[in-house]
Amino acid sequence: MNNALFSRRQMIQAGAATVGAASLGSVMAQAPANNIAALAALTGAERLKRLAEGAKKEGVVSIYTSMPLDDMAALTSAFEAKYGVKAKVWRSGSEKILQRGLLEAKANRFEVDVFETNSPETEVLSREKVLIAGNSPFLNELIPQAIPSHKEWIATRLNIFTCAYNTKLIKKEELPKTYQDLLDPKWKGKLSVEADDSDWLAETVMKMGEEKGLALFREIARKNAVSVRKGHTLLSNLVASGEVPLALTVYNYKIEQMKNSGAPIDWFALDPTIARPNANGVARNAPHPHAALLFQDFELSEGQHILGKRDFIPTSTKVPSTLNKMPLIFANPKTTLDDGQKWNKIYDDIFNRKG
Repeated sequence: MNNALFSRRQMIQAGAATVGAASLGSVMAQAPANNIAALAALTGAERLKRLAEGAKKEGVVSIYTSMPLDDMAALTSAFEAKYGVKAKVWRSGSEKILQRGLLEAKANRFEVDVFETNSPETEVLSREKVLIAGNSPFLNELIPQAIPSHKEWIATRLNIFTCAYNTKLIKKEELPKTYQDLLDPKWKGKLSVEADDSDWLAETVMKMGEEKGLALFREIARKNAVSVRKGHTLLSNLVASGEVPLALTVYNYKIEQMKNSGAPIDWFALDPTIARPNANGVARNAPHPHAALLFQDFELSEGQHILGKRDFIPTSTKVPSTLNKMPLIFANPKTTLDDGQKWNKIYDDIFNRKG
């Protein structure tokens, strides 16, 4: 199995099983988190004044993110210009962000202010007591699904699982209307999925009826073969190049960006359409607490408009998007964590991941 894929699954499952939670929790309890908790409780004009003044004195905010660097730069440059606070960004895959966050916390090293990555990984960080509830004043502007009960991470944008096709190889009128249509022999050897989208499969087949849905995808894979590629951006690029005519699990925002730049690619959605939240979480022991909370507030307010202009699907109800009227099913991070081993095995078995 691919080492990067194994690492992500291993880290998530370890967090779900709360391996080492007691030892990590005791370390975290020793660290002074009272100051940031008091700051997070601030409201109204006093909150903005205190956070902005404190952030300017701190001078920097440290962000661990899996967002593409050019998109994150659009956010951070606007934040820097408004508040005079330098954003220090470390970009990596979500599994490496999770791993680094847990290891640093266990070692009592507090270097990160804000985590900005997939919700399953931020849920692990929450369970391991690495995050703190931010209580942003902009929560009432977000869709309800963006806010877990503990509020230790908040969804900032949605990665919508959609299909993508090469417009030179497939005509729009030939596209499948349902997943059942993928049984047609004309799709043999033309289909692909991303290597680690078991949450997409879980939510999709549970909506269809688990037994019926699993039988359908097993038959699609058996009859027409479905190749597996690691990385949504890679899979999107393979569609644009023509190596993969039709991908089943890509993020719509990336396809929009590529299409707008002239690539021969477009996307469409099949029912049910699954959304995976991406989240912002403030570190419980952030070294720059004012800047951390200020950046979270910024991403949940002005940042939502910036993300919308870059073809993301923001969680703010004040930002219209291309999919804001489409019925969506939200991938539940708890499914990924608590039932992850089951769905990872099913996913691998169906799509012959080990082969």
